[in-house]
Amino acid sequence: MNILVIGAGAWGTALAMSAAAHPAGHAVQLWARDARQAQAMRAARENTRYLAGIAFPPRLAVIDGEVTAASAQADLIIVATPMAALREWLQRLADCPAPVAWLSKGFEAASAASAAGLMAHEVCAAIAPRLQAGVFSGPSFALEVARQQPTALVAASSHPAVCEALVAAFHSSHVRVYASTDIVGVEVGGAVKNVLAIATGLCDGLQLGLNARAALITRGLAEMTRLGLALGATEKTFMGLSGLGDLVLTATGDLSRNRKVGLLLAEGKTLDQAVQSLGHVAEGVYSARTVWQRAQMLGVDMPITQTVVALLDGKLHVSEAVQSLMARDPREE
Repeated sequence: MNILVIGAGAWGTALAMSAAAHPAGHAVQLWARDARQAQAMRAARENTRYLAGIAFPPRLAVIDGEVTAASAQADLIIVATPMAALREWLQRLADCPAPVAWLSKGFEAASAASAAGLMAHEVCAAIAPRLQAGVFSGPSFALEVARQQPTALVAASSHPAVCEALVAAFHSSHVRVYASTDIVGVEVGGAVKNVLAIATGLCDGLQLGLNARAALITRGLAEMTRLGLALGATEKTFMGLSGLGDLVLTATGDLSRNRKVGLLLAEGKTLDQAVQSLGHVAEGVYSARTVWQRAQMLGVDMPITQTVVALLDGKLHVSEAVQSLMARDPREE
């Protein structure tokens, strides 16, 4: 297969490396927006900015500049950009005959064109309805994928060709790919788990204990499921890799950027200080408000998400955030 990965951040690079190391002998091109970064990666044969010390497989080529020729020759295109850039790329790829999958996790920020932030597949339906597209998601840290440590992911699409292409590109001895038709559930899980990871990082940073962490993750999963069902997802998706699996990893793993934001806020850092110290995008910071707005429009109760939004907006102090959750009226589980 000829595979094009658009976006040379940690996750895009890691997946490009995984595909290039596949025993099927895929030819993989990794496109970088920054020409200087691309040149540095070509010279070093590694992504020193995000995955230093891990050498590129021989079949991985780094490109920059115009991407039209590469996309026209690709059998599969992976869009590995933050959610904020996905719309632009889907517009550019709208007439592409090859299957396209995005790695973006989150809801698009609300705009004048859309009162509620859209999920990725909703953006695609609005601007590239003929595209055979889907999402590639699941519990995965880029560093571990780049090191070829065991990982399981979900390919979700209403187009069988998309799932088949993703399985052919990535399923191997160290990456297991499961197919799903529930793109709504997979995308909701990928978006909401980032918000909940901020809350869990806050919980751990305040040393509230393992009881509190377990309660937060469990009730967070209930919030995620309620929103997903209201949007048309299938309930069992949230007990799978893109729901519970991704939530547990992101909420408890030391490599989680969103969890790190919560830890830094618990230390007394401002939101700007926390975000700037990461060096990577923490999608939960940007999608929390949009997730909450969508939940409000649907009448879905998401108290943890609501509290995280109030904290990020500076309406609650760290200690008040905990009190607001513990002071809720008793109810049945």
